[in-house]
Amino acid sequence: MVRAKHNCLHIWHTRDGGDCLQLTQKEKSLLQDQLHHEEVCIQKYQSYAQQTQDPKLQQLFNDYASQEQQHHNTINQLLGNPNQQPSGQQASPKQQNKLQPQGMQNQQLDALLCNDMLMTEKYVSNAYDTTIFEAASPQVRQQLQHIQQEEQQHGEGIFNYMQDNGMYQPQ
Repeated sequence: MVRAKHNCLHIWHTRDGGDCLQLTQKEKSLLQDQLHHEEVCIQKYQSYAQQTQDPKLQQLFNDYASQEQQHHNTINQLLGNPNQQPSGQQASPKQQNKLQPQGMQNQQLDALLCNDMLMTEKYVSNAYDTTIFEAASPQVRQQLQHIQQEEQQHGEGIFNYMQDNGMYQPQ
């Protein structure tokens, strides 16, 4: 069971007590950065799911948005803010950025959206690498490694979608 209070992550090993993990200032700062990255991913995946015409890609983006929300929740727990929601997450379709230049075909738009998300996932995964190396707590490091693995799975899923649909052919 995990309980967060006042920037202190409690991991209860027994019913009678537990260990309190104090985050270093560097850990807090890096986790705040990761929290922001997760918010951007949530917003992009939700917006892009609305823009694509391919139901398979729409489902992929919606699934990844949900997983990014879970990542956001985990990081908030690590920071001691378990109930904080992403800022601006529920933007209306009119407020969301649309990437479609005039005259672009659906598959071209889908390729553009996928390329952007693949670049985003590469960046976010790399940022987790730094945060993991700077984590003083083995429990925090383990949580971040799990998130990073899922970020890499997102990148792989997008890569596979692009390759299967003729959008990306690595040489």
